[in-house]
Amino acid sequence: MAAFAGTRLIDAAVDELKRLLGERASDAAAIREHHSRGESYHTPAAPDIVCFPRTTEEVAAIAGISKRFGVPIVPFGAGTSLEGHVHAVEGGITIAFRDMNRVVRVSVADLDATVEAGVTRLQLEKALRNTGLMFPVDPGADATIGGMAATRASGTTAVRYGTMRENVLGLTVVLADGRVIQTGTRARKSSAGYDLTRLFVGSEGTLGIMTDVTVRLHPLPEAVSAAVGSFESISGACETVIATIQLGIPVARIELLDENQMDAVNRYTHTSYRVAPTLFFEFHSDSDSHVKEQAEAVQALAIERGGRGFEWATRLEDRERLWQARHAALYAALALRPGARGWTTDVCVPISRLADCIVDTRTDNDGAPFPICLVGHAGDGNFHLIYVLDPDNATELEHARVLNDRMVVRALSMGGTCTGEHGVGLGKMKYLEAEHGAALETMRTLKRALDPDNRMNPGKMVLP
Repeated sequence: MAAFAGTRLIDAAVDELKRLLGERASDAAAIREHHSRGESYHTPAAPDIVCFPRTTEEVAAIAGISKRFGVPIVPFGAGTSLEGHVHAVEGGITIAFRDMNRVVRVSVADLDATVEAGVTRLQLEKALRNTGLMFPVDPGADATIGGMAATRASGTTAVRYGTMRENVLGLTVVLADGRVIQTGTRARKSSAGYDLTRLFVGSEGTLGIMTDVTVRLHPLPEAVSAAVGSFESISGACETVIATIQLGIPVARIELLDENQMDAVNRYTHTSYRVAPTLFFEFHSDSDSHVKEQAEAVQALAIERGGRGFEWATRLEDRERLWQARHAALYAALALRPGARGWTTDVCVPISRLADCIVDTRTDNDGAPFPICLVGHAGDGNFHLIYVLDPDNATELEHARVLNDRMVVRALSMGGTCTGEHGVGLGKMKYLEAEHGAALETMRTLKRALDPDNRMNPGKMVLP
């Protein structure tokens, strides 16, 4: 039972939530345990009750009960977060968005859509079939759109289409006291007032609860080409990425996998890729000739930097086969050590420092007592490490903490950030002062103004 509010207050809140939602409010142990964690290494923390609202009005009513009894609220999407965002560290109420999964509208003419926060990426993709449009943000997992907005997610296509920050036009948000506000409009630009949409995108549920998200859509490309090629060194692969971006070649994706990750992929998917640093590319354009020109230009850059064995694909089934290695990266890494758990971490640096940061990080990782795989959205300077750990081995956990600390400090010293897309949650809070300096107090001021009782996902991101 949480220490945040007294037992009597929590019991009273649970009773009132059950009256409000009936069977859609559950304090069953199995339901609470299921909502006690995401995909991270952090210790699970269960809520006292899990609510499954169906409307914004019900979310507002839950927030009102939270305020009345002083009970915390933790939003829960698909549970794919990697830094403890959904852990109910103070107990209280978890709001699960499973039942808020309607695609409210799709406007082909305006290239936008409004969805409830519980709609997943693949559900939106299905709704867009036969429209000629796509929602390009792809973090890999089938996360909810609300969760992706809350963590300011990005993924493989960010180098061309941007992150959730660039692709969210407006929000419906329930504030800590139960008030409902709308941020932004469907207009493509505005100079009217504070940009509250950008304030809530990336706030990880600590300022308010998103219930509807209006997103920007993009036309499906007329022509698509994919390629994969290996390199003699990871420096050569990184230098190819840097040259590609600096020359303005409009790639849609550039993904980097190191030799450890490629070995894991071969074992897991029964493929025979060369066990070497490898880049995966995708090119989007309005003509086959244009994507061919882009691909040839990148291949020339790669060959100059030790690239070889390039394989190209334009048919959908061939592209999907090439990308299978990238999509299988996490599960392939975990399969290296059955029973292990993945500590997945990320940093992002200016593109010119990508090679330096990766090479120094890999040198630091030499001799680790557990497998470490590297995979990155190299086109925007973002890369991830997967520490494949025994979760019950304190020595391994401490070793991973040291390596993670060194990598983050290295990235910050290069003008980068402690997380390019995983978010802060529990795991990256301690780095915010080094990254933001005096601006961290401004964040605390915003937190206190919007959540004076510290009930909105407490213990995460910014402590009041």
